Order: sequence, then C-alpha cells, then structure tokens
Amino acid sequence: MTILSGKNAVLAVATLIFVVATHGSAAAPVLPNPVLYFLGAEYVEVNGKQITRYRFDVLNKDQYPDDMFAQSPALPPCGANTKAARTWVDLYDQSGKRLNGFCALGKSADLNGIWFGLDTDIIPPSYIYIELNDRKTNTKYKSNLADTTL
Repeated sequence: MTILSGKNAVLAVATLIFVVATHGSAAAPVLPNPVLYFLGAEYVEVNGKQITRYRFDVLNKDQYPDDMFAQSPALPPCGANTKAARTWVDLYDQSGKRLNGFCALGKSADLNGIWFGLDTDIIPPSYIYIELNDRKTNTKYKSNLADTTL
C-alpha cells in the first residue's frame, strides 16, 4: 500500500477535484416544476368525428431552456420520428391515466400549445397534470393539478 505525503498528496487531491468538476455526469439543471393552467376548450372535427380539445399552457415556460426541446437524434425515437425532442411532455388525468403526449416540441414557448382531446359527449377529468421528461438527464418535472374548466 502506498501512502502519499506532502506535494504528492496535494497534487493527488487537486487532480481528483479537477476530474470530478470537469467530468461529472450530465446533472439535471435545477428548474422549477411547471405551472399548468387551462386555456379553454375548442370543438373540432377529426376524421368526421366531433371532439373537444382541452388546451393548456405552462405559466413558467420561459424558465425552461430551449435546448431542453431541441431535436435529439442520439436519444431513442418517438415512433418513426428519429429527431424527437430531448424533452417529452405527457398529460395525465388526476388518477395518473395518460391522456396525450408531445415528443417534438421545438422550444419552451411551444408549451402553450399542449392539449388532450375527447369525444364531445365525454365528460373530461376534473383535473390534469403534466410531466416534462428530460431524457438526456433522466429528470422529470411534474406540474400542479390544473382544472379542465374555466
């Protein structure tokens, strides 16, 4: 067993600190959880079927860097989309049932266009929440519960 002393010990500690500081893992940035709110409902026809689209926005979307939503071909694809975004957005009802998802938002400002749709005769869940899944850092940001009515 070799014991370092004097200059060698100081050099070894300094080297270790340098390596850890410059080659650490891709730590998740410290970001707030999204603040979700309801924008309104719109009635649309899709393939001859009437649906209600429930639209939402994220109040603090400007606190998320755009690079979180950049195309990331090095990460797994989203179906046939091989250039899916680094961060995917999923919408869930209050019990955790997934309602919709977005895997190709291009920038944080696009969080103002998230939605889920239901047949017009179906009553929506009372509340929903979203999760932002940063696939690069393996970090999830979960929102508040937001109403589905004004």
